[in-house]
Formats: sequence, C-alpha cells, structure tokens
Amino acid sequence: MSAHTETAGHGAHGHDDHGHGHDDGPVSHSTFKGYMTGFVLAVILTAIPFWLVMGKVFDKPGTTALVILAFAVVQIVVHMVYFLHMDAKSEGGWNMLALIFTLVLVVITLAGSLWVMYHMNTNMMPHSVHDMKNMP
Repeated sequence: MSAHTETAGHGAHGHDDHGHGHDDGPVSHSTFKGYMTGFVLAVILTAIPFWLVMGKVFDKPGTTALVILAFAVVQIVVHMVYFLHMDAKSEGGWNMLALIFTLVLVVITLAGSLWVMYHMNTNMMPHSVHDMKNMP
C-alpha cells in the first residue's frame, strides 16, 4: 500500500508537489497591475529629465547632467524590479550577484577609460595658444 501512495503523486517524489523553489513572495510584479505600475513609473522617470532639459531648470549643465544620471539609475532599478522581476531572492540570489559583478566591471571600465582619456588630453594637448604657435 505504501508503494501505491508513492506512485500516486502524493509522496516525497510526487509530481503534484508545488515546492519547486519558486517563491513569488507576498507581492508578485507579474500581474497587470505590476506591469502598469512599472510602465507609469518609467514614463514619469523619462518625462521629468526631459522637462529638466527643455525647461532649462538648472543654470549649470553639470547639475542637470547629475540629476538626469540619478533619474537614469532609478529607472534602471524600476525596469529590473517590474519588468525583469529581479530581486535579492530570485534564482537564490545568483541574479543579484551577477548584476553586482557586472556593475563593478562597468564602473571599472568606465572609470579607467575616463582616467586614460583625461590624462592623454592633459599630457598630449598644448596648454596654451602660445604653445600652438611654436609647433612645427
């Protein structure tokens, strides 16, 4: 009788078990409401920087660039959460670890590229108009 219950799908290796390690948690973003929330946030996070540039809200272009960069980072997080369904618990945390590793590599690459370009510009370009006149 115990062999019959094991093969009926109610035992330890049955196919009716729903514990496959997929824990959606208390809030699932895979619903229409979740997608619409992500869409509305993405539209707002796009419209605000557009307004900042077109309305010339800040006097300095550097300030505008930093604010737009901050909005871009927030929008990346919104896309990851609402559209890619990434969080600290998805895939046992491996998705988040891969994302962090990718971000570290991107930051190192960008910072290194900017550092090299800055120093090449500083060391190879003439410093004044007088230096340019003396060039052969």
